Amino acid sequence: MDIQTIILIGLFIAAIWYVGRMIYRAVSPKSGGCASNCKCGVDFSNVNPKK
Repeated sequence: MDIQTIILIGLFIAAIWYVGRMIYRAVSPKSGGCASNCKCGVDFSNVNPKK
């Protein structure tokens, strides 16, 4: 193998790792936040619901 092929393979692996990390972060569950059934620190006591 020549040096260009080694560099190309290294860049390809780095690109796959980067895209995989972005996808993983997008679909992985987040700790905290409203998805964990918290009240989010917002006071809704003065909001009148529609009837």
